Amino acid sequence: MGNAINDKETQMHYIQNRMDMLLKVLDAIDPKTAGVEEIDRIIGMLDELELKCKQFRHDWEE
Repeated sequence: MGNAINDKETQMHYIQNRMDMLLKVLDAIDPKTAGVEEIDRIIGMLDELELKCKQFRHDWEE
């Protein structure tokens, strides 16, 4: 497992990197040949990002 991300600056950097990765995945998908697997992958990435954002939000409330 990775190290805990505790400070706001590092957390924001993490979110920005994940968003960049999601955008690259979206750009790489060919809409003419894409199927359910690609949509499921995007949903999974969004779910992981949402979970991480909720964890960070909890840290920011402290």
